[in-house]
Amino acid sequence: MFYLMLAIICSASIALMFKYTENSNANRYVITSANYFIAVVISLVMIFSNKLFTGMTREIPFAKDISLLSSNNDYILTPYSSILWGLMVGGIFGCFFFLSFVYYQKSIKENGVGISGTFAKLGILIPMIFSIVIWKEFPSTTQWVGIALSLVSILIVNLSQKSLEKFDIKPTIICLFFFGGMAEFSSKIYQKYALNDYKDVFLFALFFVALLLSIFYTVRKKGAITKKDILTGFAVGIPNLFSSYFLILSLTTLKTSVVFPIYSAGSIVLINIAGFFIFKEKITKKNQIAIILTIVALVLINV
Repeated sequence: MFYLMLAIICSASIALMFKYTENSNANRYVITSANYFIAVVISLVMIFSNKLFTGMTREIPFAKDISLLSSNNDYILTPYSSILWGLMVGGIFGCFFFLSFVYYQKSIKENGVGISGTFAKLGILIPMIFSIVIWKEFPSTTQWVGIALSLVSILIVNLSQKSLEKFDIKPTIICLFFFGGMAEFSSKIYQKYALNDYKDVFLFALFFVALLLSIFYTVRKKGAITKKDILTGFAVGIPNLFSSYFLILSLTTLKTSVVFPIYSAGSIVLINIAGFFIFKEKITKKNQIAIILTIVALVLINV
C-alpha cells in the first residue's frame, strides 16, 4: 500500500501543477512535450545509474521465452527478454498515453469537463476487467465493497446535473475511455510478465514514443513556445514518471482490481484536499461525500 500511496501523491501533483498554470494562457502541447522529455531523460539516467545493461547476456531466444508464458501463468521473463518486453510494451502503449491526452482535449470541447473527467477516470475499468478475466485476480467480498465505493466517489466528483443534460454518446468519449484505460493497463502488462528490475526500460520506451508524437502535434499546432511552459512541463514530468514507477511497484503486492480504483479515487481526494489548503478552494458537499467514501473504501480494501 505504501507504493500505491506514493503513486497517488505523484498523480495528484500533476493535476495541481496544471491547476496552478490554468489561468496563465499556457501552451498545453509545449508543456506536454517538455513533460515527456524530462521523463525520458530521468528514465535514461536511472537505466545507466543502475547499470541495467552491464553484463547482459541472452539466456534463451526471446520468442522461446515468450512462448513459456502461455504454459505457466506465473512465469517471469529472463533479464534479456524483460528488456525487450519493456521496449515493445512501452512503445505500443506510449501511443495510447498520447492519444488519451488528445481525446481528453477533444472531449472537453464536445462534452464538457464533467463527462470527460468521468470517462477518463472510469477508464480504470479496462485494467480491472482484464485482470479478473485473464489472470483471475478476484478481490475479496470486503474489497469488492471498497472498489464499488471508490467508483461511486469518482462519479460523484465528476458528474453534475448540467453535464448529464449535455451528455450524448459520441465517438470521442468512447475513444477517451478506451485509450485512457489502455494507457493505465500498460503498467500491469509490463509488471505481470517482466522483472521489475528493468521497469526503467519500459518507462523510457513509454515516454519516448509519447514524446515523439507530442512533438509532432506541437509543431503542427504552431503555438508560442515560452520558457515558462517548458519549465512547467519539466516540473510535471517528474511526478508523471514516478506515478507510473510506483504504480508498477504497487501492482507487485496488490491485485489490479484493487490498485486502479483506489489510485484514481485517491488522486481525486488528494487533489480536493490540496486545493482547499493551497488554492483556498471550497470543497463542495458532493466532494466531501466522495472523500468520505474513498476513505471508507481504503479501510475496507485493507481489512
